[in-house]
Amino acid sequence: MNKNSKIYVAGHRGLVGSAIIKNLVSKGYTNIITRTHKELDLINQKAVEEFFEKEKPEYVILAAAKVGGIVANNTYRADFIYENLQIQNNVIHQSYVHKVKKLLFLGSTCIYPKNAPQPMSEDSLLISPLEYTNEPYAIAKIAGIKMCESYNIQYGTNFISVMPTNLYGPNDNFDLETSHVLPALIRKIHLGKCLEENNWEAIKEDLNKNPIEGINGSNSENQILEKLNSYGIEVVVSSELQVEKENTTNNRLPTTHNKQSKIAIEIWGSGNPRREFLYSEDMADACVFIMENRNFQDIVNQQVENCKTTQKELPTTHHTLHTEVRNTHINIGTGIDISIKELAELIKNIIGFKGELYFNTEKPDGTMKKLTDVSKLNSLGWKYKMDLESGIKEMYKWYLQ
Repeated sequence: MNKNSKIYVAGHRGLVGSAIIKNLVSKGYTNIITRTHKELDLINQKAVEEFFEKEKPEYVILAAAKVGGIVANNTYRADFIYENLQIQNNVIHQSYVHKVKKLLFLGSTCIYPKNAPQPMSEDSLLISPLEYTNEPYAIAKIAGIKMCESYNIQYGTNFISVMPTNLYGPNDNFDLETSHVLPALIRKIHLGKCLEENNWEAIKEDLNKNPIEGINGSNSENQILEKLNSYGIEVVVSSELQVEKENTTNNRLPTTHNKQSKIAIEIWGSGNPRREFLYSEDMADACVFIMENRNFQDIVNQQVENCKTTQKELPTTHHTLHTEVRNTHINIGTGIDISIKELAELIKNIIGFKGELYFNTEKPDGTMKKLTDVSKLNSLGWKYKMDLESGIKEMYKWYLQ
C-alpha cells in the first residue's frame, strides 16, 4: 500500500476498526474512507454495491461485524449468523467485482472446535464440533474464510483472513448484556467499587453514559441497586456472603446498603476456563503489518514449504485446480493465557475494589481453554508488545475518561 492509497475500513467505530484507523494514521496513510452504519448499511446488498461503484477503494479492511459475549451469542443466534453472513457476502463480493487490490477479513479464534488441540493452530479448523454457545457466529466467520479462499482460488484475488484472539482496549463494548468478559468485568468491578465508596455521583454518571436496560442516573437509588443486582453487582450482608458463595443460588440478594454490608461481584462459571487476551492496538498493528507485507500467494507458498519440510502432501498454488488450498488464515494473538479467576483478581487489584468476587457455577463456562498458536504470525516477523496488566490499566484509564 502507498501512503495515499484509498483504503476503506468497514466498522471504523468499533474496537477493531477504530484501532486500525489509529494505526494507519500513525503510519502516514492519508486517504482512509469510512461510513457509519446510518450512512451505509452493510447488510443492504444494493447500498454496498453503490458505495463500491462510487468510491472504488483500492484496499479494504473488513472489521465490521455483529459481536458480543457468551450471553449475546447464545441468545441472538439468528441475528449473529444472518447479519455477519450478509456483511461478509456483500463486502467481499463487491471487492472482487470492483477489483480491490487486497482485502483483509477479520474473524475470531472462536472458529476453532470446542475441543481443539491446544494451542490452536490454523490447521485445527473444522476438525471437530464447535462450542455450541457461539456456533452461529463461528460458522459465519468460517464462511468468510472460505469465501476469501474460494475467490482467491477461482478469480486470483488477494483476500487474506486473520483470526484475532479475545480483544480488549479503547472503544470496547461495555454493555453488560452483550459485552465480552474483560470489559464486562471492568465495568462491574468499577461499579462495585463506586458502591462500596458510596459514590453515587460516579454511578449515575456511568449509567447516564451507558444505561442498563433503560435504567440511567435519573432513576432512584433503589431502582439502580435492583438493576445492578440483576447483573451480579450485589450488596450483601456480611454474615450472608459466605453462605451465598457456597450455595451459589440465583436468589436475589439484599439491595440495602449499610455498614454491615459488602459488595459482591458475580462472575459466570467456575472461573477455571483459560483465555488469551490481546490489546486492540497490538491487533491493529498486526493487521496493518500483514496488509503491508504479505499477500495470499505468500501464505500458500509458505504452506508448500512447510509441507516439503514435514514431507506432507498439501497445496501448491491457486492456479492448480486439483490441489487443496485451505487454512490460509492467520492467527493473531499473544500465545499466553490466563484463567477467568486470575483475570478477575487482576482487574480487582487494578481498580482497587475491596469487595468479594464469587463464581456462579450454575452458569456456563464455555470452552475450558482457548489458546492460539501464533507461530505462523511470529514467523512473518510480528509479535505483540502490550502485556495484559499494562493493557487493562490503559483500558480502565480510557473508560474513566
